[in-house]
Amino acid sequence: MVGNGGGKTAATIEAMTNKLYVGNFPFATTAQDLQDLFAGAGSVTSVEMIFDKFTGRSRGFAFVSMGTAEEAQKVIEQFNDSDFGGRKLAVNEAKPREERPVRAFAGGDEPRNSYRGSPRNERNFRH
Repeated sequence: MVGNGGGKTAATIEAMTNKLYVGNFPFATTAQDLQDLFAGAGSVTSVEMIFDKFTGRSRGFAFVSMGTAEEAQKVIEQFNDSDFGGRKLAVNEAKPREERPVRAFAGGDEPRNSYRGSPRNERNFRH
């Protein structure tokens, strides 16, 4: 029996998606920078940069879609753990987003009144 040396089989490559997670790049990186970087490995169909909704600043990761699964695999092999702007890129297959539980910010079952935050406010509050 002849092994494939740990390489990807045709079935494995077919099962792969062409969407990649790219992380740990410098915050000043643009979508065009990523498109230019990965263009040597194949056709980049889209770059989806992720930004902080409050500051508008890049969060340092993006999702990049390649033309084919083979091109996506080539990008992973070529750029994962490579240096980009003084940082080691993390490039791997994008996974579906998992459902997260709803977060309760009040911290307890009792409702809170905004005007009664501390005991000091209690004595200043007139009934």
